[in-house]
Amino acid sequence: KARTTKQKARIDRFHELGKAGPAARYDDLEISIAGSRLGKKVIELHQISKVYEDRTIIQPFDYIVQKHDRIGIIGPNGRGKSTLLKMIAGELKPDGGSFELGSTVSIGYFSQEAEELDGSLRVIEYISQKAERIQKADGSWISAAQMLELFLFPGEAQWTPIAKLSGGEKRRLYLLGILMGAPNVLLLDEPTNDLDIQTLTILEDYLESFSGTVIAVSHDRFFLDRVADSIIAIEEGGQVRHDGG
Repeated sequence: KARTTKQKARIDRFHELGKAGPAARYDDLEISIAGSRLGKKVIELHQISKVYEDRTIIQPFDYIVQKHDRIGIIGPNGRGKSTLLKMIAGELKPDGGSFELGSTVSIGYFSQEAEELDGSLRVIEYISQKAERIQKADGSWISAAQMLELFLFPGEAQWTPIAKLSGGEKRRLYLLGILMGAPNVLLLDEPTNDLDIQTLTILEDYLESFSGTVIAVSHDRFFLDRVADSIIAIEEGGQVRHDGG
């Protein structure tokens, strides 16, 4: 029901945008960020498992994540999808098994909880703390201010105190802060939940040109069909891998 409501809101928003006419685009800015080099070894899971209150939510399983993999993780609520990402991100320890990260892996983790943003900072100050500029895939550089424009924070909006931003704007800023770190492995936990259509479009465009590895937890089949080339379904009896979106 919640998902249906969200879809209706997006459809209504689509009609509003149609009536408003074409929005300004920053066509001179590309989202092809170079990122750091990713070696052959990315992530290896060895019989990893997790138990909560005597209930095993992640059954022991092995998995080798390879360079350029685009993995979607699906399953009912409470089955450990977010827990799996937290273990890979190093925020939780497995109760069984182990995992190895390649020496060149740089993780960007977009969590449902998000970090607590310092409300006293201005938007440009927060992003500049992450990086003053980042390198594009063609070797040129793009500034923090230009990236903010691309993420719908133009001109004077960049000097807005974070405390005055809406919840959606804070999520957008949080996402950009992660990407400014130029990660080569992206962990995305329900990224479509609190992002508006324009930000989702920016994220999907970014992922199309992203040369690293993506692991995304989502209930959004449209997002997964566009992003994922394999699926891990967390089911009652364990984890099942499927090729395709």
